[in-house]
Amino acid sequence: MLDKVRNIGIMAHVDAGKTTTTERILYYSGTKHKVGDVDDGDTTTDFDPLERQKGITINSAAVSIDWADRAGQPVNINIIDTPGHVDFTAEVERSLRVLDGAVGVFCAKGGVEVQSGTVWRQATKYKVPRLAYVNKLDRMGADFWGCVEQMKTKLGATPVVVTIPAGQDSALEGIIDLITMKLVTRDLNDKTNRKFFTTDVPEKYLDEAKARREQMLDGVSAASDEITELILEGKDVPEDLIRKALRKGTLENTFTPVHCGSSKHFHGVQQLLDLVVDCMPSPLDRPPVDGVNPKTKEVVHRKPDVTEPMSALAFKTVAEVNGDLVYIRVYSGEMKPGETYTNTTNGKKERIARFYRMMGDKRIALEKAGPGEIVAAMGLSETYTGNTLSDPDQPVALEAIQFPKPVVAQALSFSKLLDSGKVGEALNRLVRDDPTLKTHTDEETKDTILSGMGELHLEISVEKLKRAVGVPQEDTKLITLGKPRVAYRQCLARQVDFEYKFQKQTGGRGKFAVISVKYTPLTPEQIQEKVKEIEELGDPKVKPDPNNVYFVNSITQGSISKEYIPSVEEGLREEAKKGYKYPFPFVDLEFDLHFGKMHDVDSSQDAFYLCAREAFRTAQEKGGIELREPIMKIVVVSPKEYQGQISGNIASKRGLIEETSEEKGVAQVVAKVPLANLFGYTNDLRSATKGQASFSMEFSHYAQVPVELADLPKPDAKK
Repeated sequence: MLDKVRNIGIMAHVDAGKTTTTERILYYSGTKHKVGDVDDGDTTTDFDPLERQKGITINSAAVSIDWADRAGQPVNINIIDTPGHVDFTAEVERSLRVLDGAVGVFCAKGGVEVQSGTVWRQATKYKVPRLAYVNKLDRMGADFWGCVEQMKTKLGATPVVVTIPAGQDSALEGIIDLITMKLVTRDLNDKTNRKFFTTDVPEKYLDEAKARREQMLDGVSAASDEITELILEGKDVPEDLIRKALRKGTLENTFTPVHCGSSKHFHGVQQLLDLVVDCMPSPLDRPPVDGVNPKTKEVVHRKPDVTEPMSALAFKTVAEVNGDLVYIRVYSGEMKPGETYTNTTNGKKERIARFYRMMGDKRIALEKAGPGEIVAAMGLSETYTGNTLSDPDQPVALEAIQFPKPVVAQALSFSKLLDSGKVGEALNRLVRDDPTLKTHTDEETKDTILSGMGELHLEISVEKLKRAVGVPQEDTKLITLGKPRVAYRQCLARQVDFEYKFQKQTGGRGKFAVISVKYTPLTPEQIQEKVKEIEELGDPKVKPDPNNVYFVNSITQGSISKEYIPSVEEGLREEAKKGYKYPFPFVDLEFDLHFGKMHDVDSSQDAFYLCAREAFRTAQEKGGIELREPIMKIVVVSPKEYQGQISGNIASKRGLIEETSEEKGVAQVVAKVPLANLFGYTNDLRSATKGQASFSMEFSHYAQVPVELADLPKPDAKK
């Protein structure tokens, strides 16, 4: 019964109440008999010891529940609780890729915070229909309508409010359902928190409820001409028609239904589940998934149907003692234990030993999994994040998941007392499981460099590494992180165009190649134009270059044989990976090969490859280098009396303040600051504000930086 399945993610800024909401959902669905609490460290989805220790969600975790629809039929809801911290944005990215819908949780006091905006944009990218849930209405300073307003201004959303709070702050009585025009309040004498009273809206709330209902009907009428007609005729709009229009508008992303409550105090969670069933898509409501036949390169569509060939996407790998646990979303056909499938990403055959429905860290073994199901499989040895598993006879490769690039790098060092093979193996597994974590050995310093999304991300990764190799968490000496390094980029300072001749004569055949290349630094407008051209081609094999490095072949009259042109491109691209003067990748650059010469005997692919590499080194000397540094967008929230110190501190870090606001004694400063100046900022902020401020940051863009201000690695003194 595919229409009775919902795959949803719970996404939000850190501390908006995602994990608590998931706990209450498990409790009300009867899946869990004792309710867990983040503060007590006994929640189902934050089961990792690191999560319990730090009180935050680090890994996305899957749970599955049953809930009845309005006809009393059971609906299976698969929920992924995602992290809210910007450093773990990859967990949200991969979850949204495989989910059909999402619930954005917002704190009634904090409103739309930075990471709320980031995850909302990620959901927009994947066209995921959403519900908004304004939580923590019981908090001091809760402002439900202020939060709804911010959804419009900060997220560009079109909210349609379906429930409103009856009182806020310490005066919260319950919630008013605008569809039924009923007040829902908790039975305060019921220790299980399961009993509720549904009564008519009291006089004191009636006027506001009526006015807000008019607004709601106006909003849902965007998805229903029938409702528009009834409103114009001044007639009553039936409940089932409102729910039908709500579902249609949500699925088409016309608007976002907004619900309210307080998960910690059990208000509104059951109504949230009803809304999920009413408004969120089943796998049948989502468009068929597109893929490419790896043999013919033709575009293939797969419908969510058991009669279709099997296709599934692995979206997460977790290394375990007995082998990897691979999280899989089935898109079409049926997956069975013991069957062999093809991993079309790497061409390997894979046999699935068994798979489970996950309940946090608990597992329920399954005999089969159909379209729309999210399971965790054992026995896969060559399948990792972003890989496709498909029917061997009718293969399909689904689009892989795109992850953001790491922005912070630190030198990782470990004691000689540790087994280096074991550490290396654990590190490789860690990097494989987390696509935003990268590791490489610096050719000059021979350091092992670990790159990630932020200081917390790297810190948590090292804690995981310690656990994998059996180093006690409190040990600070056996595995350590050095000073962070910034992932700089570079570009040519100006356009250069010249001919370069490569000639080497050794015994026998020599090497001869001549190329004329125009090297052009690209402006943002030119890059946009190139991306647009590629998108208009509509070729799934041609994608915009992540570093915006493009090669143009303008050779005419065959001055160079066609077979040598790919070698020229390969040589230029290889040299662009790491500069001659500074060890950073090149970005925003066009190579235009417009002339060349070759020799009948001495020219070869190798000669043109080497010629291109040397030519680009010369281009770097002739054109000069423009260094670029990552600029982060930071949002600092603090009591207003510290606003002056915060602004001054940002200015001292070469930061640019974009906006400041103040509401109810709380100041918010939004600024763009170079990443190189943000290391240790948490400590600066704590000492300047007596620990009362918090900040979050996300990558904004790369900008030019004078060489003297860049935190460049020092050349090795021995050289």
